[in-house]
Amino acid sequence: MDFQLPSETWVSASTWPIETALGGILDASIVGYLSTEVSTLNNISRIIERNITDEIDPFYFYQTEQFTVLWLLFSVIVVGNTSVLVGLIFGKRRKSRMNFFIKQLAFADLMVGLISVLTDIVWRSTVAWYAGNVACKIIRFMQVVVTYSSTYVLVALSIDRYDAITRPMNFSRSWCRARALVTAAWSISVLFSVPIIFLYEERIVEGKNQCWIELGSPANWRIYMTVVCLTLFIIPAIIIGGCYMVIVWTIWSQSSALRHDPTRDTRRASSRGLIPRAKIKTVKMTFVIVFVFILCWSPYIVFDLLQVYGHVPRSQTNIAVATFIQSLAPLNSAANPIIYCLFSTPFCKTVRPLPI
Repeated sequence: MDFQLPSETWVSASTWPIETALGGILDASIVGYLSTEVSTLNNISRIIERNITDEIDPFYFYQTEQFTVLWLLFSVIVVGNTSVLVGLIFGKRRKSRMNFFIKQLAFADLMVGLISVLTDIVWRSTVAWYAGNVACKIIRFMQVVVTYSSTYVLVALSIDRYDAITRPMNFSRSWCRARALVTAAWSISVLFSVPIIFLYEERIVEGKNQCWIELGSPANWRIYMTVVCLTLFIIPAIIIGGCYMVIVWTIWSQSSALRHDPTRDTRRASSRGLIPRAKIKTVKMTFVIVFVFILCWSPYIVFDLLQVYGHVPRSQTNIAVATFIQSLAPLNSAANPIIYCLFSTPFCKTVRPLPI
């Protein structure tokens, strides 16, 4: 998703402004990995690579379309998630654990827009990095924190729904567990982001200052990419998937028991160990949020892993495909507010009259 491609490398969609919804961890690593591989080629390989480069237009990155998509995503993310926060904080809706988690998720998504997408727009405009080495480390760190937080707050929400459904009678109404889950989500996000402070630094690349990461050998890049994909997507997806498998089984079991005993009094469902419809509705909404999360992130993760392991050939078509896939990750932060409205008509009525 960038404008200028070094003569002997190609990346998924990020070159000079190595910025993505991941705060650059994926695409910057691809740039560095490929740069390292290129440096090991002999003179004959370099000549062949240059000939291939001549056949592929490195500036063919749909600049106008990219800026249009980025500004659209930024607007939807900021307006949508700000509306959610304002509606939940100042609206007349009752205080609930679900609303608490939604506020945390909306805040994380809002930060993705303000810190990650907005920085991406600025960097694509300037091409070079002008903020200095300290800002390079701090901004990269913040970008990765908000990206991880958006994922792990969703994990915390799934665990909370797991408790609400599997143990409805023992489900604690105290806020200690909810706050502990959110605190753990943000703490893990910060912990996983700390290495970025030491990995990124201001460097001169192709004659321009860049906020750059360099790990050396291709093997190091593969390890790095694998760890990032595991911690950012695969492990959270497994945890969330496990929670929802148990949730679905529990709901199915309770429904089956109710069908076999139609005379059972359900007016006090929670006191009899049954699952209230309101809780099932929150589970449905959370499930849709999780589905959209996986839908947006999986193409990005899979494509970048295939690329860094050398399974994606360099071609103009693949550059275009990568540019499209690149836009799917921040789309997750833009879609969540729409999901909230679809599952909560009263919430939409609360937000609608509020000025944004």
